[in-house]
Amino acid sequence: MDINIFRGAILLILIFAFLGLWAWAWSGKRKSAFREASMLPLEEDGGVIPNDEDPTDVIQSKGQGVSHVN
Repeated sequence: MDINIFRGAILLILIFAFLGLWAWAWSGKRKSAFREASMLPLEEDGGVIPNDEDPTDVIQSKGQGVSHVN
């Protein structure tokens, strides 16, 4: 087995892994989890996220979908 065949096989594996990760990230099922993760920096101590449109309105974080964040 030549080293170039090994390199080609690794390249193909990495290409398919990248495409799989890309499809996973852009799938509609992950939208709510990514939305919640994007709001984490804005979250206050009680798990409440202030709403931009109305300062008296708040969004309660459900705490689902983002299990890898400390």
